[in-house]
Amino acid sequence: MPVWLIPIVYTLVSLVAALVLPRIEHAMDLPLDIGISAAAALAVQSAIASGMMALTGIVFSIAFVMLQFSAVTYSPRFANRFARDPVLFHALGVFFATFTYALAAAAWVDREGAGRVPAISSVIAVSLLFVSMVTFGLLLRRLGDLQITNTLRYIGDQGRDVIRQTAQASAPRVNGHGADLSTELAPGPVTQVLRHAGSPLYVQRYDIPRLMALAQGAGARITVECAVGDMLMEGSVMLRVLGGAGRIPDAALRGAVRLGPDRTFEQDPKYPIRLLVDIAIKALSPAINDPTTAVQALDQIEDLLRRLARNELADGRLTDTSGVVRVVFPTPGWEDYLALAFDEIRVFGATSVQVMRRLRSALAGLAELLGENERAASIDRYLRHVDAAIERSTFDEEDRAAARQADPQGLGLTR
Repeated sequence: MPVWLIPIVYTLVSLVAALVLPRIEHAMDLPLDIGISAAAALAVQSAIASGMMALTGIVFSIAFVMLQFSAVTYSPRFANRFARDPVLFHALGVFFATFTYALAAAAWVDREGAGRVPAISSVIAVSLLFVSMVTFGLLLRRLGDLQITNTLRYIGDQGRDVIRQTAQASAPRVNGHGADLSTELAPGPVTQVLRHAGSPLYVQRYDIPRLMALAQGAGARITVECAVGDMLMEGSVMLRVLGGAGRIPDAALRGAVRLGPDRTFEQDPKYPIRLLVDIAIKALSPAINDPTTAVQALDQIEDLLRRLARNELADGRLTDTSGVVRVVFPTPGWEDYLALAFDEIRVFGATSVQVMRRLRSALAGLAELLGENERAASIDRYLRHVDAAIERSTFDEEDRAAARQADPQGLGLTR
């Protein structure tokens, strides 16, 4: 359900309850007495209704100001996560429900001048007030996640989850099916090209099982031309079908690639790294000048790269049970991840001794973890690139020597 429907559902349910429950109480003439006069009950419910509207306006004004502040300080793409957070809309729904119920139930207090107070309805109105206060506390706790440490940890956790899922999905690799890619058969000519039609959208995920089923059913190979995270324009090539005995319906092929207005973490380990880099380079801008935030972002980036370094990266070729390659899709390589994680931080952090020391520490840690692995050569080349950047910097000789010292804290221990 779209998140904007959540407060509407709360409001409608509370309105129906406020119209039905007092009528039932009035019709059954239940002998319940909560010990207050009709005037007092009417005053309580009126205060609840008016107070909840004021509270709702104040709370959500402050909340959206904080969201705007986080978009400017961190990244607009990350702020969207809070703007569409279900907790925010559930809180809004509870506040609306309390206001609506209290206002509608107040109409049944002292009905027809009888001086009667609908006991159950009055208790429910007060109970909704307490629920609203608890929800308010939970909302404040959620807004506390906008603190930089919580923000970086959340993005890092999302990255760790998607790396784990990607590693599990790519575990049964081509060799796991006994295929020998050196003797791979030619897939045949291009028999079908699927192009994007409509407004620009991002590739959010592939439906791998559906792609495999379509390719096997047609006896063809499907080559996905768009990577997860790409923006597709009008006429952009999405898929190519090579070989096969018959045409695959375009609708079935389109359904195998999910598109959306924003990038997501799903199937995209690059996206959390991209967000962390955005936060780091924004912190390094002259307007903010906060290298410590960049160092904290590098803490999370290094952890994500360490997890990627320990896993076999997907090669983008999937085979059926007989070892025939059926689906091919673009995937980033190890050097792509290195460039994404460090290039912009290296450029924008070149004037910060703290950032260069932390960057060198991250690279040294990755080199130690990889050992004799072939990926270590990429780390060595990047370390030489960082040293060359330090040599070209405006630092004096003492600062250059300090910047070449690897330090996990940036400026913590000389070690």
